[in-house]
Amino acid sequence: MSSAQLKSTTLGQTMVLTLSNPLARNAMTPEIYAAGVEAFTQADANDRIKSILIQGEGEHFCAGGNVNRLLEQRSLPPHTQEAHLDVLASWVESIRTCSKPVVACVEGAAAGAGFSIALACDFLVAAQNSVFVMAYINIALSPDGAGSWHLAQQLPRALCSEILMLGGRLGAERLHQLGVVNEVAPPGQSFNKSMALCEQLNQKAPNALVHIKQLLNQAKGQSISSHMAHEKAAFVDNLYHPNAQIGLDAFLQKKVAQYP
Repeated sequence: MSSAQLKSTTLGQTMVLTLSNPLARNAMTPEIYAAGVEAFTQADANDRIKSILIQGEGEHFCAGGNVNRLLEQRSLPPHTQEAHLDVLASWVESIRTCSKPVVACVEGAAAGAGFSIALACDFLVAAQNSVFVMAYINIALSPDGAGSWHLAQQLPRALCSEILMLGGRLGAERLHQLGVVNEVAPPGQSFNKSMALCEQLNQKAPNALVHIKQLLNQAKGQSISSHMAHEKAAFVDNLYHPNAQIGLDAFLQKKVAQYP
């Protein structure tokens, strides 16, 4: 029986989700995917939660999928694997569409679907010695969890080809230079830096964060005129929200805004 699980706790206004499968470098299972969807559904409905942090237990973020499980999967009908990938896709969608900002906190390795989950987050904080890899090609497979989509959105085609077709490793510093990683932390300190980032986000107006995340999700699939129409609607909604009064008053009085 697998010991893999997704642990959930709350620190202040931040939900901390921990990928826990210590015997396999936090390799994920369909049960973890389903637990991820449930956790994000709960976070969305809880006004006391203002941000979410995803980390791995111990020295690594996540080794991706369990290769032994994939080998066993080949003896089962293809539709069973399709069902597993559908649950993974649901988790990725829940990260992208969640009304709260999501921070990936990476130590050690983020491989395969683990890398995909990190890419789906709004922010990525990584230890200086952490390693990112999409090694599907090394076992004759192709990516899942929207890894190829997120890379294609953020990086040039030639670099995506290098990452996905050669299956080599990338360090946190290089991904930071490329704009994929937001902050690089000393080894063992990514959690503290991630929590500090969450605390910053927790002080922002939640309604404005929701609209900003929606606008960013929509931007690349829209014409500029369509996008500006969505910007207009969001701006007006936020201006007439009670938090705008708090923010404007605090700015004019040179105080720190305190949002409910």
